[in-house]
Amino acid sequence: MAASSDPWIKEYNEAVKIADDINGMISERISLPASGPETQRHASAIRRKITILGTRLDGLHSLMSRPTGKPLTEKEMNRRKDMVANLRSKANQMASAFNMSNFANRDSLLGPETKADAMSRTVGSDNSGLVGLQRQIMKEQDEGLEKLEETVISTKHIALAVNEELDLHTRLIVFYCFFLLYTFASKISA
Repeated sequence: MAASSDPWIKEYNEAVKIADDINGMISERISLPASGPETQRHASAIRRKITILGTRLDGLHSLMSRPTGKPLTEKEMNRRKDMVANLRSKANQMASAFNMSNFANRDSLLGPETKADAMSRTVGSDNSGLVGLQRQIMKEQDEGLEKLEETVISTKHIALAVNEELDLHTRLIVFYCFFLLYTFASKISA
């Protein structure tokens, strides 16, 4: 096993601690009422922790791709990948329990995280190979931007629909308040 001064091990232990905290919070949820502000605050805190855990897991993945200190053996690298995959699986399960579909589908939006590092893709390439790789990377980025554009446009349409719905509800509430005031005023004057 790697030394305890290894930043990756420290980050992993922090991520495990966050996952344990989330499990404890989920267990505490049973003692709360079925609905209400306290239950909503508790669920929001759980969602926030799950998001933090996802960020930590992303950090662990990037630390694996650029290890500090002595190089890792292939066996240790595979062990770490398995550890992160298991923790990510738990995080995805917790996220799906709280309807955090965007957490589990992050890869479908931005692409899988297992793409080879650009530097490792350039090893052994001559100038024309580098130009070809650059074009390929630019094409991949363009495709990613197109997917992101579709997502942003979809989100915009959803936001506009929600805005229209809120405007309608606001008008109905104002109308109902005026109706109540009119009814109240007519009863007082009668």
